[in-house]
Amino acid sequence: MNIKENIKTLVIKNPLKLDCGKTINNFPLAYETYGSLNKNKDNAILVFHALTGDQFVTGINPVTKKDGWWSYAVGPNKSIDTNKYFVICANVIGGCMGSFGPSHKNPDTNKIYGTDFPVITINDMVNAQVNLLDHFEIKKLFSVVGGSMGGMQVLQFISNYPDKAGTVVPIACTSSHSAQNIAFNELGRQAIASDHNWFDGKYLSNNTLPDKGLSVARMAAHITYLSKKGLQEKFGRKLQERDALKFGFDADFQIESYLRYQGSVFVDRFDANSYLYITRAMDYFDLVKQFDGNLSNAFKKTKAKFFVISFTSDWLYPTQENKDIVIALNAIGADVGFVEIKSDKGHDSFLLDVPDFLNTLKNFLDKSYSER
Repeated sequence: MNIKENIKTLVIKNPLKLDCGKTINNFPLAYETYGSLNKNKDNAILVFHALTGDQFVTGINPVTKKDGWWSYAVGPNKSIDTNKYFVICANVIGGCMGSFGPSHKNPDTNKIYGTDFPVITINDMVNAQVNLLDHFEIKKLFSVVGGSMGGMQVLQFISNYPDKAGTVVPIACTSSHSAQNIAFNELGRQAIASDHNWFDGKYLSNNTLPDKGLSVARMAAHITYLSKKGLQEKFGRKLQERDALKFGFDADFQIESYLRYQGSVFVDRFDANSYLYITRAMDYFDLVKQFDGNLSNAFKKTKAKFFVISFTSDWLYPTQENKDIVIALNAIGADVGFVEIKSDKGHDSFLLDVPDFLNTLKNFLDKSYSER
């Protein structure tokens, strides 16, 4: 996948001390922008992507030739209206769409990093991306917005930089990764590490790919993004292009075929080591622990206006985990709104055409923008 000619890259010259203790500098951060920055530079929204997302939020992704991951929400006259807002999104460090990650070469050895790449955290991702504000000479963002892992970055960003955003929209996320979610991520990592083509993370140097392991990891994760009701309504026990069971291990059921397809197309656009590193960053995320067990202290220095959104059928980041963020904000008298959107599409609801969600997000942003 040749991505170099299709991406914008900012080389971050400032040293960045990572949570693991290592320091990186002169590293690339790939990003994309949508809309125009106004004269006052006060209409910018920094969007943070989820685990398998990238900087190509909307329109056609020039690398994959598919729609951007948030095309339902971002664009002219959409929830995040690019006629009105200047949208910035960066590929996280550790990623595989141009930002500094395990598929880059180590300048000291001239070999691909692989698993010699330093372990990164959500905090590291956010601290790398804040450099974009300096690049565009933006003193304060109108908003920071993101769902799932993007929501974690939203929370970390406003904790680290309490004066750099006016509104804060964490969607379908959590303030610390649960044991269940760590377990699912470990399942995916072990699927990759068990692939005989993984070579302890040195597969690129061996001209191979752990595609079977990565495909299984994607299949397992994809199940968690959906809901039982949604799966039942869409697939049920329908057979795949046949009238009777085959009494074998081909894909008898439509859901089996669907998952296999999801796994197969994923390996064409994502790096296996990036999957390891980014899921690890999610597992390490614990804003409660960062503030000695008091989540409220993460937000006490900001005057930003918060809007927390969850979904009824999301069992990966259930409503209660989103409400815990609201409770922590209420405890310090923060300006916070909360809504639980009814949807049977599971965790993926924030990525899909869910009109109640899209309208709610648009109304909050546009009303907040007009009230500045």
